[in-house]
Amino acid sequence: MRKIGLIGGISWASTELYYRHLNKGVQKRLGTACSAPIMLESLNFCDLSRLTTPEQWTHAKDVLIASAQRLEAAGATALMIAANSMHKIAEDVSAAISIPILHIVDETGEKMKADGIKAAAVIGTRNVMTEPWFRQRLVRHGLALAPYDMSRADEIDRIIYEELMQGKVIENSRRTMKTFITDIAKQDVQALILASTELVMLVDPDANVLPVYDTTRIHVAAGVDWILGEG
Repeated sequence: MRKIGLIGGISWASTELYYRHLNKGVQKRLGTACSAPIMLESLNFCDLSRLTTPEQWTHAKDVLIASAQRLEAAGATALMIAANSMHKIAEDVSAAISIPILHIVDETGEKMKADGIKAAAVIGTRNVMTEPWFRQRLVRHGLALAPYDMSRADEIDRIIYEELMQGKVIENSRRTMKTFITDIAKQDVQALILASTELVMLVDPDANVLPVYDTTRIHVAAGVDWILGEG
C-alpha cells in the first residue's frame, strides 16, 4: 500500500471522518485486519478559520505549504487536504511539493461527469458557495450550477462553523437542512453537492429528494484508490 499524507484540523470533526473512512475503505477492500497507512498533520484551526482578507489567505497558504512539505519529507506519496475551503489555495500548495494532491473539487467533478450529471446545486460554507474559485472549477467538468441564495448560504455557514465544526449535531439544524434541500430540489437541477466536509453529519447522502454528491465521500474514495495503487 502507498502511504498518503492528510492535512487535517480544518476542522477536527471532518478530520475524524476522513481518518475513519479511509481506514474503513481499505478494510473493506483488503480485509478486517488491514488499515490505511496515513501520515496525518492536524493543524490549529484558530489560524485558519473565517479567512476573509488577502493577508489571512497568504498566511494560510504558508501554513499549508509548510505542512505539505513536512508530510512529503516524511514519506507521503500523495496529499489530501481534509477541507473544501482550503482547496482555494491547493494549486499554490501543489506548486511547492513534488507529490500529487488529490483535489476534492476535481474528484467530485469527474465523478459527476461520469454519472452524466449536467446541472447541480452547491451547499457548503459561505466562501465555497459564493466565491468563483470553487464554482469555476466544477464548471470545467461540464456542470451548470444553480445560483445560490445568500440568506440560505449565511445560515448553512453558521450551522457548519458554530455547530458541526464543534462536533455538535442539533436536530433543529437537521430539519433546517431538510427544508433547504427540499427547496433546492424545486430548481432545475439533477443533483446536490455537499461541499463541506462536515455536512454529512447532518445530511444523509443516501436518503434525500435529490441525488447527493458528498465531496468527503468522493474524496475519501479517491484516497483509498491511491493507497491501493489504483489512483
